[in-house]
Amino acid sequence: MSTWIPLESNPEVLTKYIHKLGVSPAWSVTDVIGLDEDTLEWIPRPVKAFILLFPCSESYEKHRAEEHERIKEVKEEHPSNLFYMRQFTHNACGTVALIHSVANNKEVDIDTGVLKSFLEKTASLTPEERGQALETDQDFTADHQALAQEGQTNASEHETVIHHFIALVNIEGTLYELDGRKSFPIKHGATSEESFVKDAAKVCKEFMARDPNEVRFTVLALTAAQD
Repeated sequence: MSTWIPLESNPEVLTKYIHKLGVSPAWSVTDVIGLDEDTLEWIPRPVKAFILLFPCSESYEKHRAEEHERIKEVKEEHPSNLFYMRQFTHNACGTVALIHSVANNKEVDIDTGVLKSFLEKTASLTPEERGQALETDQDFTADHQALAQEGQTNASEHETVIHHFIALVNIEGTLYELDGRKSFPIKHGATSEESFVKDAAKVCKEFMARDPNEVRFTVLALTAAQD
């Protein structure tokens, strides 16, 4: 298993990254500065995904294990157009969350480049095979490593990272949590284009409620770029 330099939760760096990968400049990554209804109104529209960065605490790992056992028995069905991939590369969670955010929103245009090529060649693969493909994709690795070094902190000094990125997206009216460390996508109930921001904020609050003494949470969103 290879190890990448971790991405910083810096919207400017992440926006530069998705543009370098080929995402249209009409889209950007922006900070979500609060999860109350009034504050959520400040996020540029439309909002296509929430990206949550959180610490992998004992309570989170306990919840993840219990969730896995519960869902494993159910054998849930998911839409055929849902793009889901596993994460097998250390510290690639930021890239995986961005891929999940963009790949599951067809309105987000992707020009010819690293991301479009990756999505085309992995379209018919399993989530596990997609994760393995990312690990061996030299162009993706090079772009990630270059952008990871542009953050405000010395990312290479933090290779033992205890934080993790996930994506929240609306797929055919269901709010999905897409986390490359989990064996399958996680459903969080019904949503809509109108209610997605509020519904995604509720899921973020649930993560925070499991670690009430923890303050190291960051929420970002994939949105229309501001003029």
